[in-house]
Amino acid sequence: MPIDKIIDPNVAANAYGKTLGIGSKGVSGGDDDGVSFSDFLKKSARDSIDTLKGGEAMSAKAVTGEADITEVVAAVTSAELTLQTVVAVRDRLIGAYQEIMRMPV
Repeated sequence: MPIDKIIDPNVAANAYGKTLGIGSKGVSGGDDDGVSFSDFLKKSARDSIDTLKGGEAMSAKAVTGEADITEVVAAVTSAELTLQTVVAVRDRLIGAYQEIMRMPV
């Protein structure tokens, strides 16, 4: 069964945010204009996707000869690091979820 059918990402993000003390109004004890953990994850995901698309676009420009090699290397390296970070965060979130599921009730 796919993991997205088991775990609702918004519920998981909100639960994780609550364990960190981050509520819908931001960090507890902070000001009221803080960013929610769910919003932070959404923005990070969008930024990651933009970085990956930028690396892909720069690679396409390199094939057509429109881009400088240093720009291509920088964009591809940034996309690679972003992908590695996203995979590491995903693995940690799944590991945390599995650990919570093993806890006795």
